[in-house]
Amino acid sequence: MELRQLRYFVKTAGTLSFSEAAKVLNIAQSTLSQQIRQLEDELHIQLFERHAHSISLTEAAAEVLPFAIRTIHDADSCVSKIQDINRLETGSLNIGVTYSFSPILTETLIGFTKRFPKIKLNVMYEPMSELMDMLRRRAVDFVLAFKPNSVIPDIESHTLFENHLAVVVNQSHPLSARSKLSLADLSGFHIALPSKGLQARNALDINLSPLGCELDVRVELNEVNILLELVRHSSMVTILAEAAVYGQHGVKAIPIELPVCEMAGCVHMLKDSYRKHSAIKFIEMLRESDAVMARTHNWFL
Repeated sequence: MELRQLRYFVKTAGTLSFSEAAKVLNIAQSTLSQQIRQLEDELHIQLFERHAHSISLTEAAAEVLPFAIRTIHDADSCVSKIQDINRLETGSLNIGVTYSFSPILTETLIGFTKRFPKIKLNVMYEPMSELMDMLRRRAVDFVLAFKPNSVIPDIESHTLFENHLAVVVNQSHPLSARSKLSLADLSGFHIALPSKGLQARNALDINLSPLGCELDVRVELNEVNILLELVRHSSMVTILAEAAVYGQHGVKAIPIELPVCEMAGCVHMLKDSYRKHSAIKFIEMLRESDAVMARTHNWFL
C-alpha cells in the first residue's frame, strides 16, 4: 500500500467522481482508476460501487476512510516536522485569536516576524467557539483566548497569565478616580457591552444571573476595538477583561467586585497532536513579552 494510493482514495471519496478527482489530482483518469484497483486488490475489498454515471462508497470504504485520512495527516505532520527542524527557515504558523486578546499579541507578532522573517504568520480573529472548531479541523495550530467556563475534553488549555474582569471608562469619567467598583456603582450610567457569546460577556452574564442585577445596556458590539473607541469618546461604561486595554490610551480599567471575575489568558492546543517548532517558539516569546509579564504581575492600566 502506498501513501499516494491513499491520497487518491481519499480525494475520490470526497468527490465521488473519478474524473473530478483525477482533475484535482492533475493525473489521468485511467491512472487514478488503476491505482484504486491496485489498492482494492491489496486490501481485498471493494472501495467503490461503480454505476453507469456515478460511483458511491461501499460499506468497507466508509469504515476505512477515517483511517486513511489519519494516515495522510500523520504523514503530512512528519513532513512539517522535518521542515520545522530546518532552523525555522520555511513554513507557516496559523494562530487563532479572540478579539479581546489582540492587545497582548501585538508585541510578540512584531518580535517574531523580525526574528523569523521566513515563517509566514496567518492570524485569524474569531469568537472562541469558532476558533475551537478551527483548532479541531487543524485550520489553526493553536488558539489564544481566555479560559473557557468548562473543560473541553479534546483540547489542552495552558495558562499564560491571570486576568480579571474590569470596568473600563475614559480617563475623565466620574468613575475613573475609583480604585474598585461594584455593579451597584454602575447604576445611572449607560453601559456598552461586548456581544453575547464573547468571553468577557459570558463571564459577566455568569455573575449577573444569580445576582438578579440589571444594567442599563445601550450598546452591544462584537468588536472590542470599536467598543473601546466608543468608551474613549463618550461617558459610556463597559466591562471587559482588563487585558483588553493593554497599550490603549485614554481609557482606564478599574477592578470590579464580582463573585467570579477571573479570566485567565490561555493558549489552547489539541491533545496528542504534533506541535510545530514555530508554534513552540512563538508561545515562548509570548510568555516572555512585556504584555504577558504585566498581566502576570496584575498591573491595572
